[in-house]
Amino acid sequence: MIAFLGLGRMGALMAGRLVDAGHKVTVWNRTPKELPGAHIASSPADAVADADLVVTMLSDPAAVDEVARAALPGLRPGSVFVEMSTIGPEAVARLRDLLPGSVRLVDAPVLGSLKPAADGTLTILAGGASEDLASVDDVLTIFGTIRHAGPVGAGAALKLAVMSAIVSAQVMLAENLAYVRALGLDRSDFLDTLSGTALAGLVDRVRPAVESGPPPTGYALGLAAKDLRLAGEGPGAAQTVTAAARDRLAQAVRDGLGGQDVTAIFTAALDAPAPEAPAQPVLKINPAAVPATNGYYSHATRTGDLLFVSGQVSLDEKGQVVGEGDMARQSEFIYANLGRILEDQGSSFDRVLHVRTFVTDMSLLGEHRDVRSRYFTGEPPASTTVEVSRLFQPGLLIEIEVVAAAG
Repeated sequence: MIAFLGLGRMGALMAGRLVDAGHKVTVWNRTPKELPGAHIASSPADAVADADLVVTMLSDPAAVDEVARAALPGLRPGSVFVEMSTIGPEAVARLRDLLPGSVRLVDAPVLGSLKPAADGTLTILAGGASEDLASVDDVLTIFGTIRHAGPVGAGAALKLAVMSAIVSAQVMLAENLAYVRALGLDRSDFLDTLSGTALAGLVDRVRPAVESGPPPTGYALGLAAKDLRLAGEGPGAAQTVTAAARDRLAQAVRDGLGGQDVTAIFTAALDAPAPEAPAQPVLKINPAAVPATNGYYSHATRTGDLLFVSGQVSLDEKGQVVGEGDMARQSEFIYANLGRILEDQGSSFDRVLHVRTFVTDMSLLGEHRDVRSRYFTGEPPASTTVEVSRLFQPGLLIEIEVVAAAG
């Protein structure tokens, strides 16, 4: 039996191919979704309980970490965990440390978007031991063509390297088109000329988006921004061209284009007015990946590169306490949500400037620190911890707010 965790646009199509190929599939998604022919699990642990093969297709490192931790109680010894999200080699290494030694790991991010996912023509960039890859070869070929990149983590590294090239080239071309306009040149003449050069393939691919606007979202601009941010965090961080492309995409996300296809960067570049020095806007941040607030506050606000995150508590989508009486569980839930908010704004725990923690019982602080140490792994930020008599809802033991550098 195969467990498939994550039914986003790509994940739903890939899980559907497994069902169509005759596999017994159990699926789980944070927001419950139906998948014809598949069993719907109530939790990650329930989904993987009878699975010999577990596949994750999630949005970012924080989501993979949270879902993998939730799946741990149900993982079977000897099963294979295939991580197909784009999370980078460092996150894959953390996943390997998290999983039991009896569970084998293959990292296998994909190249391609919705149509290749539906057609089974993706390119799978696989990292792992040869025997582990051989054991899942028949399943991965349902998704497309496998390229063995090396040991565990090599697939994730190759994916970031490829995306650094592809996405940066698109951002460069968008900037070139704005330059052509500023020179008073004809856009078609420019594209026709480029079509006779080494950039012909790129020009032919993006020209419809340049001339007619971005197509329906296949590869979201927000995910492209996340991929380039991850590429800038590893050993190859001294990529100046990629860093500039990352910053242009991050600005497009702040301008509200994150959900559009990545080719919306051409529209953004061509529609951009002459640069001025505007006042820094104040943005209200409420990521969809975090349980909604009660409507009286936003999860975070941002001005420039400063991000102020509201106090986070352990409440689920229904406003129910998660982990009542359990300081470690509440802390884990809070840090997972903090990670999603930071990730949404191009930040991370190593960019947190100050953290303020409110606890109802200082004697439980050690349980919280054990969790905190897994998220703040380098030099710690400035910090304040306060004991309070109670928090705003019975059963809550801890509330955490942070200020971070973003973007």
